[in-house]
Amino acid sequence: MTATRYPTRLSRTIPFASVTALILAVPLGVYAQGVAPELAGSPVHLTLPAAIDMAIAHNHKLEMARLSIHDSEEQRRIAEYHFYPAIKNQSAVLHLTELEGIVVPAGALSRGTSAGLIPAGTLRIDQGSATTYTSGTGLEQPLTQIFKIHAGVKAADADLNTAKIQAGDAENGIAVEVHQLYYSYLIEQLNGSTAEDALKASTIGEEENQKGVQEGRLLTDVELGSRADLLDKRRSVLVSELNLDDLALRLDDTLGLPLGTKFVLDPDALGEMPVLPSRTEAIEEVLQKSPLVLTSRQGVEKAKAGLAAAHDAYIPNITGLARYSYQSGLPFLQHNFGTFGASFSYDLFDGGAREANLRDARIKLSMAQTQLAQTQNDVRIQIAAAYDKVEQLQELLKVSQLMLETRDESYRIQSQRAQVNAELASGVAAAHAAATAAKLSVLNAQLNLYLAQDAIKRMLGEMPR
Repeated sequence: MTATRYPTRLSRTIPFASVTALILAVPLGVYAQGVAPELAGSPVHLTLPAAIDMAIAHNHKLEMARLSIHDSEEQRRIAEYHFYPAIKNQSAVLHLTELEGIVVPAGALSRGTSAGLIPAGTLRIDQGSATTYTSGTGLEQPLTQIFKIHAGVKAADADLNTAKIQAGDAENGIAVEVHQLYYSYLIEQLNGSTAEDALKASTIGEEENQKGVQEGRLLTDVELGSRADLLDKRRSVLVSELNLDDLALRLDDTLGLPLGTKFVLDPDALGEMPVLPSRTEAIEEVLQKSPLVLTSRQGVEKAKAGLAAAHDAYIPNITGLARYSYQSGLPFLQHNFGTFGASFSYDLFDGGAREANLRDARIKLSMAQTQLAQTQNDVRIQIAAAYDKVEQLQELLKVSQLMLETRDESYRIQSQRAQVNAELASGVAAAHAAATAAKLSVLNAQLNLYLAQDAIKRMLGEMPR
């Protein structure tokens, strides 16, 4: 397909007013195409708790985390099964081409008797038959290997605990992501309203400037400047609609809904600020509750299990045996018989492999312990920085709220002045747009503060609600 080339600047032969009219006449939906119309259904009324529950139930990332837990559980069962005796059956049918027999010469059994030759002639006694049938069921019980098996189970326990910790942290992370998308959607809706108000104010100003130019009170360049500002406001409206569609798609994916689902969200979803522990309490709690620290501790436990297994490699392998067998065609054996005993094996020389494994296990344990110490330092720094950010955002929220009060008061005064024809309509519209923008700043500050507090709760292993 040949790429369409667009001009980098407007042709001088096209009147600027015509271009303005053309842009203003384009429907917003053309610029804000989200998904195919057939995917878009009726809007879904969605509260924040319902969105979190929906994401936890249907999010694909969480499903993968839960499957990881099931996989670790099965791996632990596999490791634990080695404790139990193994019962196996071995059967065979064999055909021999030659048989070794016992030859008894004539008279070999007649010495010291007067009964003649015993046997009278050379006697050949075959051993067994050409075709033999054997079947045996045996039991093998590990004895000294139990030490190694126990170390393997401990390593599997560490992997299982790690999977559970990571799954819990994934749930908390999805809750934080839902918070962010939910609030961002609400903010973008307000941002769109702000852009619409600014567009209305700019439109009124453009009409007043056009009238001023016609009456000779304003120069043409003033009117051109206001027209450019009008186009910029129009662009902001289009960008806001595109952003809203993008957020809707991301929210659909996070909640496991069909792409193109539209939402009606609760504008009062922010609610009350979450209660956080004090900075000192949080620094102490994070060392006990942080998923990163807990995961690192499981890494240490797994490394300890690996070191124990490396030590246990020096223990001889002793296995208890019991077998019940059936045979047909083998010489000098009963058809059914049992055998009991034990087997012993030990590697006398392995080229230093066991010693190398032992050194490697010690190194891995040191690495895991060092990683744990570093992780503990990292989470202390992260929790302290998060509390610093919360304090800064709290101050920013106070300033934004004061600015909103100022803008609202300015809009009230401008509206009263316009009632007595002491203020132009464009001034009132601009004051209203400024008040809406201040409200958007407050909501943005609230969003950032909530997300910072959510991050602290996630560090402490808690799910934001």
